[in-house]
Amino acid sequence: MDRIAFFRDLAIIIVCSKLFGLIAQKLKAPQVVGEIIAGLIIGPACFGFVGNTDYLALLAEIGVVMLMFEAGLETNMKELIKTGPKALLIACAGVFVPLAGGTLLYSCFYGFSAVGSEEFYRAIFIGTIMTATSVGITVQALKEMGRLKSATGTLITSAAIIDDIIGIIVLTFVIGMKNPESKPSEVVVSTLLFIVFSFCLGFLTYYCFKYIDKKYPHQRRIPILGLALCMFMAFAAEEFFGIADITGAYVAGLILCSLKDSEYIARKVDINSYMIFGPVFFASIGLNTTFDGFTSSLLLFSVFFVIVALLTKIIGCGLVAKLTKLSFKDSLKVGVGMMTRGEVALIVAKKGLSEGMLEPEYFASVILLIIVSSIMTPIILKLLYKGEKEDEPISVNG
Repeated sequence: MDRIAFFRDLAIIIVCSKLFGLIAQKLKAPQVVGEIIAGLIIGPACFGFVGNTDYLALLAEIGVVMLMFEAGLETNMKELIKTGPKALLIACAGVFVPLAGGTLLYSCFYGFSAVGSEEFYRAIFIGTIMTATSVGITVQALKEMGRLKSATGTLITSAAIIDDIIGIIVLTFVIGMKNPESKPSEVVVSTLLFIVFSFCLGFLTYYCFKYIDKKYPHQRRIPILGLALCMFMAFAAEEFFGIADITGAYVAGLILCSLKDSEYIARKVDINSYMIFGPVFFASIGLNTTFDGFTSSLLLFSVFFVIVALLTKIIGCGLVAKLTKLSFKDSLKVGVGMMTRGEVALIVAKKGLSEGMLEPEYFASVILLIIVSSIMTPIILKLLYKGEKEDEPISVNG
C-alpha cells in the first residue's frame, strides 16, 4: 500500500468515526456503536473507501492496548482484590459454557463425529472461538456511562482479563490435541511466570513512579513514562510469555493505579486514544468485515453461531454472578458485559485457519459475531443502567 494513501484512509476513518459517533450519541446510543458502524460503511462490506491494511491494523492494536492501559489506571486495586474470587469464577463459566455451546452447535449442524476426527476438532474449535471476550468495547461503553470504576464495572473488567488468559490456555490445549508437537503445559507455566514477572516488576516500578510522582508532581514526564511502561508490558506479555498484549497493558495500568497522579496519567493518555487510536480500533472491526461467498446454509449457521455465542456468555457468566449473591440486574449486567467479541476472537480464528482447524468460509461467521456483539453490548448495558443513579466513582488512590 502507498504510504501516502494511508494518510487519506486515516482522515476518512477519523472524520466518519466521529460523525457516526455523534449521531449514535444523539440517538442515545454509546459513541462506540457509531464508530463500528462507520467502519462497516466505509469498509469493504459496503462502499470500500478504506481497506483494512497493515498500517491501520497496527494503529488499531495500539488503540486497544492504550484503552486497556486506561482501564487498568482507572481500576481500584482494593476493589479488584475484593472481586478477584468472583471474577475468577465468572471467567471460568465464561469460557467453558461457550466452549460446550459452540461444540454442540457445530455438531448439531454437521453431525456428531468420532473423537480424534477432523470434524471433531473443528467442532471444538468453533467452541474455542466463542470463549474469547473483548473487554475493550465494554470498557469504552462503561467509561461513557461513568460506570467503569463501579464494583460491577471492575468485576466485568477483571473477569474479562482472566477470561482471555483461560481462553488462551484452552486454545493451546485444543491445538495440542491435534498437533503432538504443541505442549499445552508450557502455556500454563508461561502464565504463572508472567504473574511472577508482573508482580516483581510492578513492585519495583511502582516505587520508582511513586518517587518521581512525589518529586515532580503533575509533570508530563510521568504520563510519558507510564505510556512507555504500557508498551513494554504489552510487548513482554506476548513476546516472552505468550499472553495477549492487552493483558500486559492492563497490568501496566494496575501497577500505576494507586499513584496520586494516576488520573492525570489517564487523562493524558486518553487524549491520544480519543483523537486517533480509539476510532481506528473500533472502525477496524467494521473494516474487517466482508460477506463475499456467503451461502444460505452458512448464513443460517452464522445466525445460530451469533445467538449461541451471546447467550452462553450471558447464561454462564450471569448465572455464576447470581450465585455469588449479586442481584439479578447486576448479574445480567455482568453477563451482557462479557458477551462482546473482538480482537481476541479474530486472533483465535486466524490461528485456527493457520492450523487447518477452521475453514476460511467460517471466518465470516466470526466477523458477524464481532459486529453484532460489539453493537448490542453497549446498547443493552445502557438500557440496563437507565434510570439508575450514577455510581459514585471509587477513588483510585484507595
